[in-house]
Amino acid sequence: MSNGRPGAAGATRTCPHCKTTILQSAAICPSCRHYLRFDSAASAGVAASTTALNVEGTIRHPAEGGAWEYSVVLVVRDDEGNEINRQVVGVGAMHSGQERSFSLSVEVFPTSDMRKPAKRVTTRH
Repeated sequence: MSNGRPGAAGATRTCPHCKTTILQSAAICPSCRHYLRFDSAASAGVAASTTALNVEGTIRHPAEGGAWEYSVVLVVRDDEGNEINRQVVGVGAMHSGQERSFSLSVEVFPTSDMRKPAKRVTTRH
């Protein structure tokens, strides 16, 4: 989670409805889908988003056999492969003949923050 200064790209806050950590710039909570702002700037920000990644899949338990348990794990890594965040977003069980579908989408939003990130210095031992 990024706690950047208010107004900075990546700054976060808590949704007042569902308590999920969201981007401070969000006009609509991506988790509970409640509106957070109704100004015209918020409407423009919603229209400017782009879906950079969208993955969907379905798994089906065969008609025979015992139950399957599942865990849905989401991992976010930076450009060097370092883990930034890991969350279990859902768990459950499937019995014979049942099916589950899963969707993952990543939306990106342009900002007016034109600063370049600071270079990281890494040392190898």
